[in-house]
Amino acid sequence: MVPSPQNIDLEKERKEILNAYKGLLRASKDYRNAEDTRIIRKAFDLSVEAHKDMRRKSGEPYIYHPISVARICCEEMGLGTTAIVCALLHDTVEDTHITLNDIEEQFGLKVRTIIDGLTKIPEVFDDNISLQAENFRKLILTISDDLRVTFIKMADRLHNMRTLGSMRPDKRLKICSETEFLYAPLAHRLGFNAIKTEFEDIIFKYKEPEIYKQIELKLEKTKEVRNRFIRQFTNPIKDRLDNENLNYSVKARTKSIPSIFKKIQNKHVTFDEIYDIFAIRIIVDVPFENEKPVCWKIYSMVTDFYQPNPDRLRDWVSTPKTNGYESLHTTVMSPSGKWVEVQIRTKRMDEIAEKGYAAHWKYKDSLSQDNTFDRWVGEVRALLENPEVNAQDFIDEFKLNLFSEEIYVFTPKGDLRVLPKNATTLDFAFDIHTDIGLSCIGAKVNGKLMPLSHILKSGDQVDIIRSKQQKPKEDWLKFVASARAKSKIKGALNEEHKKIASDGKEILQRKLRQLRVTWNSENIQALEKYYGISGSSEFYFQIAKGKVDLSKMRQIEINNHDFVLEKKASQRVESSELETIIKKVDTKKDTIIIGEDFKEFEYKLANCCTPIPGDNVFGFITATDGIKIHRTNCPNATQLMSNYAYRIMKATWQSDRLKERLTALLITGIDDMGIVNEITTIVSSVIGVNMKSISFESEDGTFEGKIQLYVYDTEQLDQLILRFEQIEGVKQVSRI
Repeated sequence: MVPSPQNIDLEKERKEILNAYKGLLRASKDYRNAEDTRIIRKAFDLSVEAHKDMRRKSGEPYIYHPISVARICCEEMGLGTTAIVCALLHDTVEDTHITLNDIEEQFGLKVRTIIDGLTKIPEVFDDNISLQAENFRKLILTISDDLRVTFIKMADRLHNMRTLGSMRPDKRLKICSETEFLYAPLAHRLGFNAIKTEFEDIIFKYKEPEIYKQIELKLEKTKEVRNRFIRQFTNPIKDRLDNENLNYSVKARTKSIPSIFKKIQNKHVTFDEIYDIFAIRIIVDVPFENEKPVCWKIYSMVTDFYQPNPDRLRDWVSTPKTNGYESLHTTVMSPSGKWVEVQIRTKRMDEIAEKGYAAHWKYKDSLSQDNTFDRWVGEVRALLENPEVNAQDFIDEFKLNLFSEEIYVFTPKGDLRVLPKNATTLDFAFDIHTDIGLSCIGAKVNGKLMPLSHILKSGDQVDIIRSKQQKPKEDWLKFVASARAKSKIKGALNEEHKKIASDGKEILQRKLRQLRVTWNSENIQALEKYYGISGSSEFYFQIAKGKVDLSKMRQIEINNHDFVLEKKASQRVESSELETIIKKVDTKKDTIIIGEDFKEFEYKLANCCTPIPGDNVFGFITATDGIKIHRTNCPNATQLMSNYAYRIMKATWQSDRLKERLTALLITGIDDMGIVNEITTIVSSVIGVNMKSISFESEDGTFEGKIQLYVYDTEQLDQLILRFEQIEGVKQVSRI
């Protein structure tokens, strides 16, 4: 609740704002001189004046936000004066009377360009195009222009995430979904590891609050034991490092809560069974030319004390990741029988790992061989070359490689290429050059002949085989994994489609001349409708392919050389229902009470997540099927909330119990005689629960069972899960 003006101590606020500004100056002291300080003060004064009457949802003065964003830029990203000035001014053009011309007059063209990039796109396009997708597209366009736009946007989103507590719950979920959809993967690709981890942590905190609290409590309870173990483990290593007179530091990094939960889910283990809750990080400060030998020397010291796991050695010092990450990882066995991950890196590597490409920029002169990020920016530019792709397709293509794991493959001459996991020989061909990809008919992988669809592994050596007769095919899109290959194949297919469509257009023109029928847009539309083909390009393409019987045109009545067809008012079937609902519904204020009528509109429970009473839910206005009710943790929720925020609305359950709903459970554990009987007995003993199906599979002494049940609400489901978990031998029960 925003405080009323009479309750605000303006003098106290003024002092607090000045203190926040002084904190920014302290954080940026290593980046600025006297002239920089003057420019930063000028930007601060302008921002304070422009935002003087504005307050955030929390009630605090709005100026705290740009100051916080500027501080993130310099303190957590290592950016300089220009970024600090732009961060202080980033909302002025969008939210106040300040114009871009004012910015340029006072701070110059570079600052104006960055501020322009940070200003959101106005809401002036078709409802069927996602506003968020357009905003994301503009954000991505700036990557190939001035990276500072993207960095400041990332800092802006980080501060908004840190202050989510003052937002409405539904607004929090939408912002979390947007962040999960694009900002977290983008932070990963830009190398902002600390920011990516914090994004994921906050998202999980608000999306799964109960699970978050449980894991947080367990981490707190085991903290002292963990710290004692870390001291005992690192003491002998520290002694050896001291003897070598190395300038180093040793840190313990606790695994993030979302990562711990993911491991519990994927490995089907309990919290206590996760061996890598933390990792030991050894950071050494040495000159660039000594980095690699010193890292391996420290590895040798660690393995003198503890036995390494040969399958868990990761050498990103010799071959950095595409986001610039460099480190040497090994997992060793401690004296107590626990595996411990040890990360070895230099101070420069650590700064790049935490501050991403902003730090990479700082060291770029000394990294003559390191061009992985520049290659990625080149791929972004390649994606931007296709102006026909719509915003949503563009985002999907761009996201394809943001979070992908990587493999390392060699050319016949021994050059290293980095590709996404599951990349095929065709991906490799397109990675070398577009023309090589388009003419590729196969490859020799490690000397053996392999097809285009062969999935490559790290260490493979690939020699592409080409043919001038080869042409791109639609099927190629099914087995390429890289955004670059997909984009180039689609572009080539579009060009091929256009050539064929051009031939079809000529065929149709000749046919109409024979029938002495006028060539105009109305007649072409009439023909498309008659043959049931949408779009002139596709119509011409089908004609050229011989799939349209043009002899049937004689059956259409002709008058004065024009087709005579009854013209009906064009209908946008797909969007008419959507537009009707959006016009009559206030998505911010209206709430669907499930079990009661909602205005005159129909709503249904979504099949993808089968919500039941007690689940947190939201409504989504579909294009053709009314309103669908989804769980907030539905697999599709993130995409819906981030791309179609204007079609999301609140929904809640009626207080009375509704009819029974279908849900499914996955049960895993130790195989034992009679366990299936115990489970079915429990199902039949809980009043009102009916079983639709049950299936069990057993392998090597363990079992996995799936049960489909009809229940009334989550309370009844939780009662069942608790009873199942009490059966001896059952390890985990989870909802599918």
